[in-house]
Amino acid sequence: MAKLVRFHQLGGPEVLRIEEVATPEPGRQEVRLAVQAIGLNRAEFMFMHGYYPEPTRLPAMLGYEAAGIVTAVGPEVDKGWLSQAVSTIPSFSMNQYGVLGNEVIVPVHSIAAYPKHLDAKEAASIWMQYMTAYGALLEIGELKQGEFVVITAASSSVGLAAIETVKAERGISIAVTRKSEKRDELVTLGADHVIATEEEDLAARVKAITKGMGARILFDPVAGPLLGKLVEAAAPGATIFQYGWLSLASTAFPVLPVLTKGLTVRGYWLQEIVFDPGKFARAKKYVYEHLQDKRFHPKIAKTFRFEDVVQAYHYMESNQQIGKVVLTVDHMEL
Repeated sequence: MAKLVRFHQLGGPEVLRIEEVATPEPGRQEVRLAVQAIGLNRAEFMFMHGYYPEPTRLPAMLGYEAAGIVTAVGPEVDKGWLSQAVSTIPSFSMNQYGVLGNEVIVPVHSIAAYPKHLDAKEAASIWMQYMTAYGALLEIGELKQGEFVVITAASSSVGLAAIETVKAERGISIAVTRKSEKRDELVTLGADHVIATEEEDLAARVKAITKGMGARILFDPVAGPLLGKLVEAAAPGATIFQYGWLSLASTAFPVLPVLTKGLTVRGYWLQEIVFDPGKFARAKKYVYEHLQDKRFHPKIAKTFRFEDVVQAYHYMESNQQIGKVVLTVDHMEL
């Protein structure tokens, strides 16, 4: 028997249940993974609440990112994957697959080798965050050396990945967080500037940092009232990448400043990268190379046991973390 996290009604982490199921067998173009570690993401919150871009079909599985060992392969899968250490890329629907379990099935196109200097916890903390940042900032945003990038929710795993990506491209990151208590660590992790929105005016600080120009790229998963402040902080012709709705607050659209500045407020999610073969290949190559040469360093905020999955999601919900929240499976020493 295997263990799998599922939920039968929409809601917060308390709806999650660890259920015993028959050990799964891979089908065509699928593999079975003996899971060692699982990286948690905000996307899963949206999915369990029912406000993810893809509607949730109940009962539902959960989870995009895991690291483990391939223990079985289905028809039309290269047997060379057997016994390989891999991690999963979020390139599938959680209505079809979920990696919150100790033995799970995933499509073969979603698995990838990872650099050997990473452990399983780190390997479960790479693809969602770095590919999300890559897609917006480079594939679409075409970030140039010396450009300013505003990064909200900067202490999240995607926020930290965006900071590292901007640094790798020799841009200038402006990390945005709610309170100044995270300032020093964000600077240590590579942020060039930090703005605490509960203590400073976001737009005024961005204008001061950029000498009145504003930022050309703004990368935001929060929305709500923050969108108006980002529009104020944007340079003429800028793009605001809206890749989430963490605030769940009503989001008024600031029509006049968007018009007068010629701004683009662009919806974005990782699927437009991973479901396009060319973009997917470029993103994988970029992330792997930057992990391999250690320009990217996945940051683990806190580790929980698999059995404590509800507590782990509640911790993520508290916004205390800086970096990735990870589950370890079977108390393995990773």
